[in-house]
Amino acid sequence: MLINETQTANLALPIEAFKAHLCLGRGFDEVSLQTEMLVHYVRAAIAAVEGRCAKILLERRFTYRTQFWAQDAFYTLPVAPVRSLESLHLIDRSGVRQLLSVDLYRIEVGLHGTRLYMGQGGLPPISKDAVAEVAFKAGYGSAWSQVPSDLAQATLLLATHFYEYRHEVTLTFGCMPFGVTSLLERYRPMRLGAGAQS
Repeated sequence: MLINETQTANLALPIEAFKAHLCLGRGFDEVSLQTEMLVHYVRAAIAAVEGRCAKILLERRFTYRTQFWAQDAFYTLPVAPVRSLESLHLIDRSGVRQLLSVDLYRIEVGLHGTRLYMGQGGLPPISKDAVAEVAFKAGYGSAWSQVPSDLAQATLLLATHFYEYRHEVTLTFGCMPFGVTSLLERYRPMRLGAGAQS
């Protein structure tokens, strides 16, 4: 289970870039319901892009819980890029938390995922009915200018699609546009087989 612990502030969102992308006219009251609506479309587009390719655009804090490690040597975290590992707990069935020193662990960041390694030996065993909880920060940066240009463009294209077809309730125009999916394709995690992780 992946939990988003923080929300991106409105000031960090590319609202002005989105307005320029839409070629919205000037000369009207800048503080309006229109701006609030644009914020929702940008947030929806960011969520869709992140969900499609498991990449976090703007830096946020997450916690992730798992009941087992897929491999003993390392574990691939569900989103990337992970910027820092904050804590690692083992939580037993009664809720007792055992804090493990993050100094014993390291992360290896790749295009499609971030692997969690223990410095020496394998990952700590997770007993029956227990979970491991990893807290970390992930994202390309705290400013929109740090997001890769193709992911930023895909987000604006998708937000525009949501804006232009905001009254559409059928699947005719509801699917993700080809221009967006083509930009996201290289960021999508690779699956090598049933249950495999890249």
